[in-house]
Amino acid sequence: MTEHTSKQFDLELESIRTRVMQMGGLVEQQISRAIEGLIDGNQDLIERVIEDDHRVNALEMDLDEACSQVIAKRQPAAIDLRLIFAVLKAITDLERIGDEAKKIAKMAKAIHGGALAVPRVQLSHMSEMAINELRQALDAFARLDTDAADEVVRSDKLIDAEFKGVMRQVITFMMEDPRTISGGIDIIFVAKALERIGDHAKNMAQYVFYMARGEDVRHVKSVAG
Repeated sequence: MTEHTSKQFDLELESIRTRVMQMGGLVEQQISRAIEGLIDGNQDLIERVIEDDHRVNALEMDLDEACSQVIAKRQPAAIDLRLIFAVLKAITDLERIGDEAKKIAKMAKAIHGGALAVPRVQLSHMSEMAINELRQALDAFARLDTDAADEVVRSDKLIDAEFKGVMRQVITFMMEDPRTISGGIDIIFVAKALERIGDHAKNMAQYVFYMARGEDVRHVKSVAG
């Protein structure tokens, strides 16, 4: 981070970066708990994920306000302005990841709260991939590490492939046993939520290039180099 004449400005920027990481940690916890609730049927854990979504939303609003205050008070130069804009984009992605975790929890509630026949499809591997991608994106964001960011962008293709594999398994179950159709649709919604989490993590990784180099690589096939 650039050293500024105003130490207070440095503290404000560092506080914003720290709070982004805290928001990322909360969102990661939300995903983990939602998946644990889905696997174990722990209703208390499922309800906690749903109820804690407001904490993610509050952090987004607080960070949005903090960024607006910095822009208004400090009139930041180009590199700092890129950081602020990247943070504003990143917290939107984190809030949406939180929404996906809430969706997973709601699907878990429906699956375990009813008498549906559910296809026995393992989602733990896909969830681990999504959580790991988010963790790596946050780390790249914190360190402005473009090499690590590029790895996140590349790894997102693996989650997409995993989603297609889950879809094939669920469809096979549904064709063989029509009783699993309703439960199968819920499983597809969960898998789609995990895929979207990967997409949002990829977005965050791509913002690293904008912060570090001023490059918008969202529509570029490869961001290596």
